[in-house]
Order: sequence, then structure tokens, then C-alpha cells
Amino acid sequence: MEFERRDAPFVTPSGSVPDMMREVLYALIPAGLAYVWYFGPGFILNLLIAAAFCAAGEAAMQSLRGRSVEAALSDYSAMVTAALLAFALPALTPWWVTATAALFAIVVAKHLYGGLGFNIFNPAMAGYVVVLIAFPLHMNLWTAPRMGDIDYHYLTFYETARYTLTGALPDYLAFDAISRATPLDAIQSGLRNLRTFDELRSYPLLGDFGGRGWEWIGNFTAIGGAWLVLRKIVRWQIPFGVLAGLLIPAGVMYFFDSATHASPGFHLFSGGTILCAFFIATDPVSAATSNRGRLIYGLGIGFLIYAIRRWGSYADGVAFAVLLMNMAVPAIDYLTKPPIVGHPRKRRETR
Repeated sequence: MEFERRDAPFVTPSGSVPDMMREVLYALIPAGLAYVWYFGPGFILNLLIAAAFCAAGEAAMQSLRGRSVEAALSDYSAMVTAALLAFALPALTPWWVTATAALFAIVVAKHLYGGLGFNIFNPAMAGYVVVLIAFPLHMNLWTAPRMGDIDYHYLTFYETARYTLTGALPDYLAFDAISRATPLDAIQSGLRNLRTFDELRSYPLLGDFGGRGWEWIGNFTAIGGAWLVLRKIVRWQIPFGVLAGLLIPAGVMYFFDSATHASPGFHLFSGGTILCAFFIATDPVSAATSNRGRLIYGLGIGFLIYAIRRWGSYADGVAFAVLLMNMAVPAIDYLTKPPIVGHPRKRRETR
């Protein structure tokens, strides 16, 4: 009698890297459409430019390392990096700023550390931080959202593309006419100027909880994130940890002094909070791996976001919080390593 013989691995994985990355991209589509509606077609241009340079950087590094270019491009990890960069950048961003962020994310943050599966930093956030520090002027050109009662000038696709490629606006427009401070910037600077949060709520770009337009983008991002959790593409511990780590201190500070601290709802629906919780912090390579580790990792990111927003120099703080906790991942994984089956944890000897 002849028995069937199978070589390891004996358990067939339920999914693959390309499948997981495609699911992430699909989950971002509703938020991307909302972004285009509220802030114009610049998101589409940022996405196309970031995707082109991420793919080019991926192909170049794979060729230099003597590895398959087709295999690397077909796993869609570079496209996820491009999509996250497009969400992080202002709608009016020169093409070379987007290209710099994309190339640094892929070439330096990803491949110089060994490529997919070996990078210790989130590539998208590393690329974003580089251009945020290097080109602060261009990273502050946020436009007002497309809302009926807000002084908003809609730029056509041609006008947006002209600025993205050449840096020139239409002759009848100036930067001051279209650029606005983000809700996070307005609240941070207002509180530092001793204005109360209730007074700042009259700022026209603030909605029911957070920034107008940003609230709806956050809602659609949360829907996509919840889909990933239900599909078990993303474990619940990191999103829960990020939101708890941010909202708990925000709630405590707001409860004791609502005049000088923004509300938890504002922190939740402004900036990149929800995008970070479901799509950025959950990067499977640079995040913690154990269940307890993921929870600690998420809590640390959430708390750092709040600390940077409240006392730091940058209005949002998502990228810095993620990169700082990326550095702590080896220690978190070591301290939260689950015991091997059949080998109980060794108790520390006490004298």
C-alpha cells in the first residue's frame, strides 16, 4: 500500500500577501472617494504619482538585489504605501514632494532594511515624516472642504494638475485664497493663545465633533477598517489600543478642564486618527506580533498622538507616534512573548 506523503508546511495558509493587500486597498476606496469630494481631485494626482514612484523604487531595488521584479510588484505592498501617502499629503502637493516621500518610503524605509517582512519602520509614515520636516511650506497647503457655507474655491482637475506639475496657480488665485489652517492647527494654536475650546468651536471648519469634511472621511475610513477586522485581515487589538490610548487621556483632561483641552470627539474625527487605528498602525511587519503586544503597541501610539497634539510642535502627531512605537516593537515582542505549549512560564526566582 502506498501512502500519500506531504512535505512541510502541512497547514495551508488561508490567505496570501497579495490577497491581504488587495483587501486593504478595497477598504480604502470609500474614504478615498470622500476625500476627492471634499478636498478636490488632488488626491487622485497624489495617488497616481505616489503609485508610480513606489512601483519604480520597488522595481529598481529588486533589480539591484537580483530578485524578481514581477513578484514584488504583484504583492501590492507598494500600492498600499502609495495609498497611505496620498491620504497623508495635502490635496495641493507638488509632484516632487510626493515623489520624494514615495522613494524614501520604498528605497530607504523598506528595502535598505531588507524589504517586505524585514522593515522595522512603517514605510509610508517614514516617507511622510521626511517631507514634513524637509518641505514644511508645501505640507501646509491644505484647502477648505467642499461645504456649502464655507468660503471654498473649487479647483478643476486641470488647475490642480497644473499646480501639481508646475507649481503655478491660475492667475486670478493666490495661495491665501484657497489654503486654510487645518482644524488641528487652529485648535492647537488657539489653545496656546489662551482661547477656550468653546470659543474655538466657532471656527467655520469645525463640525459636530471634528473637522468638517474630515468627519465624513473618518466615517468611511472606519467602515473600511471594520470590514478588515471582520475579515480578520486586521486584529482588533491594535485599533482598540490606538483609540483607547488617545481617547482615554483626552476624555480625562477634557472632563477636568474643558476650557483648555479639546474634546475626545474632536481628537477622534480630526486628522489621521481613524486611518492610523485601522490602516497605518496595523502594518503587519512593523507592528507587534503577540495579542498583548499589539494592545500595548496600540495604546502607546494613541497616547503619543495625544501628547504630541497637546504639547508638541506638530498638530497631528500620528506619523511620529507610529515611528516611535515601531522602535519599541522588539522590546514589546520580547516582554509579551507567549509561552511555548507544554513549557509553562518560568517564575522569577525570589530570594
